[in-house]
Amino acid sequence: MKNLVLAALLAGGLAFGQSKKVTHSKVQWWGYKLAKTEASSHNGYVNVKSGDVIMKGNNIVGGTFHLDMNSINAIDLTGEYQTKLNNHLKNGDFFETDKFPTATYKITAVKKNANKSFPYMIVGNLTAKGKTNPVSFPAKISLNNGVLNIVSDKFSFDRQKFGIAYASAMKDVVVKDEIDMLINVTAK
Repeated sequence: MKNLVLAALLAGGLAFGQSKKVTHSKVQWWGYKLAKTEASSHNGYVNVKSGDVIMKGNNIVGGTFHLDMNSINAIDLTGEYQTKLNNHLKNGDFFETDKFPTATYKITAVKKNANKSFPYMIVGNLTAKGKTNPVSFPAKISLNNGVLNIVSDKFSFDRQKFGIAYASAMKDVVVKDEIDMLINVTAK
């Protein structure tokens, strides 16, 4: 009986997949002013607080990444200006990190992509400021000696869909709706 229960548990684990924990991550962002150019942008990083990727064989079948929105940090400025921008990003004008300290991305599927440099499309849902919307991105995926690496191409999502709206008199005339991101995640 004991062997039958153990066999059922093993078979169930294989059917649902194997979880790999995120051990390293680098998530870079770009926000743009009037024109979407490098000269009119701010950029920086946000940390992955925790995450896991669900594998079935050599294929990704799911996963969840929790972003620590209090870690958002602009790197294009220094000193007082950097501190002001970081605080501005965390307040009610943008991410409201006191109310919404975490954003979450859940992988729902991985599909083939026509781009040979980034042959996969990771499909999922991003939840930020309590709102969930689909966000997909092109990626390279490699699995070597049990170590999974996901590297995205630069991709955009519309911040307005998440209520990330600049609350000034100038409203969103000054800031473009698109936020660009690059993601590099390693899981074991």
